Amino acid sequence: MTDKQDVSVRPTTATQGKQSDVSRNAGAILRPPVDVFEDADGITLRLDMPGVAKERLSIQTDKDALTIEGDVQIAVPEIMEALYAEIHSNHYRRSFTLSGELDSDKTEASLKDGVLTLRIPKRAELRPRRIEVRAV
Repeated sequence: MTDKQDVSVRPTTATQGKQSDVSRNAGAILRPPVDVFEDADGITLRLDMPGVAKERLSIQTDKDALTIEGDVQIAVPEIMEALYAEIHSNHYRRSFTLSGELDSDKTEASLKDGVLTLRIPKRAELRPRRIEVRAV
């Protein structure tokens, strides 16, 4: 088995049909896969968003809605033209409805190696707390 992909050079007329397919799919939106974890203090979301830089990432909360968007920037030198592309969209978008027990104003986000991690704590009054018993 080989890990190389054969790429053949085609005449310009053969690639023009593929370019129209790519431009037609350019408006498609990618839904990044997500893992959601819950603990006593809140929830953690981990989204796979490879190729998205921090500057091209938008995270917004509005009441009980969380919206995450990001744009992939693939640098292609001006003298080159893509003959084949497996990814036809460069825009990620995912929306979630948040529970009323979460405090979306205190959301924390970090991006590392293409993985976006969001931490949304529960409202303080809804978190379990330990009550200390004192001997009198």
